[in-house]
Amino acid sequence: MSTNTQFERISVLGLGYIGLPTAAVFASRGVEVVGVDINQRAVETINAGRVHIVEPDLDIVVQAAVNTGKLRATQVPEPADAFLIAVPTPFRETPEGHSREPDLTYIRAAAESIAPMLQKGNLVVLESTSPVGTTEQLSQWLQQARPDLTFPHVCGDAADVRVAHCPERVLPGKVLQELVSNDRIIGGLSPACSAAAVELYKIFVKGECILTNARTAEMTKLTENAFRDVNIAFANELSVICDQLKINVWELVRLANRHPRVNILNPGPGVGGHCIAVDPWFIVSSCPDQARLMSQARAVNDSKPAFVVDKVRKVAEQFKEPIIACLGLSFKADIDDLRESPAMRIVETLAESCFGDVVAVEPNIKELPGSLSDKGVRLVDLTTALENANVVVVLVDHREFRNLDPSLFAAKAAIDTRGVFA
Repeated sequence: MSTNTQFERISVLGLGYIGLPTAAVFASRGVEVVGVDINQRAVETINAGRVHIVEPDLDIVVQAAVNTGKLRATQVPEPADAFLIAVPTPFRETPEGHSREPDLTYIRAAAESIAPMLQKGNLVVLESTSPVGTTEQLSQWLQQARPDLTFPHVCGDAADVRVAHCPERVLPGKVLQELVSNDRIIGGLSPACSAAAVELYKIFVKGECILTNARTAEMTKLTENAFRDVNIAFANELSVICDQLKINVWELVRLANRHPRVNILNPGPGVGGHCIAVDPWFIVSSCPDQARLMSQARAVNDSKPAFVVDKVRKVAEQFKEPIIACLGLSFKADIDDLRESPAMRIVETLAESCFGDVVAVEPNIKELPGSLSDKGVRLVDLTTALENANVVVVLVDHREFRNLDPSLFAAKAAIDTRGVFA
């Protein structure tokens, strides 16, 4: 049943880990949704009622939406009442090489692709995590492409097209649930922009839609992830210190967390994903002289993979013919997302360094990316890996690896970066 709304057709640009679930949830509420992606394979997969990413229950929702005709995908934008931009915002190295700056190429390309479709009364929402000021920049790009229309960075509430920022804030593995239940931060470039965005998200959001300005909305998402990055850096630095002092870091964290006001996170092999490993750089690039703690936290977390590689090297040297089994490639447990994964960096470095034969176990993917297969890494199942390897490195705590029988590792050298054996 379609909801009563001014938004009869919605276009979602970018059908990845955020865009596709968002498109599917809108479609499940009876709204016609046209998803846009430059990836032809993704478009064909979605139009066949299937999904190209791993996310619990997403396949069911997409199949139902496609079968009812409420969701379809295309490579070319079409007219709509609202356009949601959910494209990647990666970073690139600065010329000096000591920091990183945001790359807004995909956002600008999305803006230029929808500009010819814009009509008076349309709403454009930027969901992509962005540095402060990007929503205003988006409005400027749209105006440059459509000088016949007015936009809110100049005309405020009187603008022909409304523009707002509403960052995603969902946890991989629980995306469908959290899209609906989580509060949303909405920052319009004018009050009318904010009001229109609230009406759009209220089609499916049961959480509270909290209004602010666009710059604060942008900074809110960056702050959330920078906060987590700093806390993870503390845990990762602590693990390096404990290794030096021959202390079990997992026991130490458990003991310290018995204090009622202490909640130390568990360390890992680094930090990955398109959010926590990326977003703090957007703050650092905006205020490099002030963001000293955030910059140092990034340095700590980025250095952890090299620490793990060095530990593997020392262990592998004990064997005449090392066979190194790396358990897990994704950036967190029970998903297939390899973006910015520290596990990927570790396995790539091990393969390049020729410490031994390297095999990988990743139950959530069917084939290795070229960055690994081209270096001779083989994808094998867990049983094969444990039968043949003499060095085992736990990089991700997938459910398949948790609670493994310790006897399986009795004759092997094991390096546990996730506390699976703790």
